[in-house]
Amino acid sequence: MRTRSERRRTTFLRGHRAELAALVFLIAKGYRPLARRFAVAGGEVDLVVARGKDIVFVEVKARSHLDEARNAITATKRRRFSRAVRAWIARHPKAAGKTWRADAIFIAPWSWPHHVVAAFEIEAL
Repeated sequence: MRTRSERRRTTFLRGHRAELAALVFLIAKGYRPLARRFAVAGGEVDLVVARGKDIVFVEVKARSHLDEARNAITATKRRRFSRAVRAWIARHPKAAGKTWRADAIFIAPWSWPHHVVAAFEIEAL
């Protein structure tokens, strides 16, 4: 039986691999990476990418089934995500005049990544 720290490490590594897979997927779709794992007190954005005049903040969720991944973005997660988005925008003045949106990429074994454009609203923008 694995210890709690071993399970946490496995989950952490699975998350990193999922984010890398999502990034490669987005690059193949023509997005340009701007940031990865942008974190501030109380929030994190997994990926920040750009395409044209759009700046896209991406939440990546990896679960054993796509339905589980879709249900993993809770109201609390959206609030924390939005807090990090606001901080990123404040630190990057060139983001003014661009269109911002929050996408999600859901990843499950033996499935292509599922990209949902404008998956949820960025709160208080």
